[in-house]
Amino acid sequence: MPATARETNLLGCHDCGLVSRNVDGHDHLICPRCNADLHMRKPNSIHRTWALVIAACIFYLPANLLPITHTTSLGHVQSDTIMSGVLYFISHGDWPLALVIFTASVAVPLLKLVVLIFLLISVQRKSAWRNRDRTVLYRFTEAVGRWSMVDVFVVTILVALVKLGALANIDAGLGAVYFALVVIITIFAAESFDPRLIWDPEEEDHDARH
Repeated sequence: MPATARETNLLGCHDCGLVSRNVDGHDHLICPRCNADLHMRKPNSIHRTWALVIAACIFYLPANLLPITHTTSLGHVQSDTIMSGVLYFISHGDWPLALVIFTASVAVPLLKLVVLIFLLISVQRKSAWRNRDRTVLYRFTEAVGRWSMVDVFVVTILVALVKLGALANIDAGLGAVYFALVVIITIFAAESFDPRLIWDPEEEDHDARH
């Protein structure tokens, strides 16, 4: 097994990515490029990630059950949730748009929460199962999670553009607020998780055998 960054006293900055060497073995180091704190592992990574994941799970239900938009047309008000919007586009034959909204607004946030919970449990159980695949899964989850903001941007644009008084008007519903919170919290949850924890059991097992 090749030498790890911990064994060679190398620390990567979480903000700018610069790799520094802890020559003197200090507990507290500062990145020479951006002055951020350097840590061998993110402090309290598992606890902070669990807290954010639980908060996102709590907000996920109202985000999908409460109306995300209120549309007023000629005095008639219609409230739509994310799923009712998906069903509306399906009924009018707009399958590609319905698929994009369902994927970005329903599937991606839910899958991101499931993946983060799986990674947290596997790390806490000190699992050495498919470390590389779990790391790739984390990187993919971290990259695609922010695309869920597409639905929030669409609602924001519609609210800003459709302001025709009694003729037509679109207002954001409470569901949009909860949905934005879910997306933002899951982004912070992915950032707070330290993927290097996935490899620690293999390193500890290697040290125990030698």
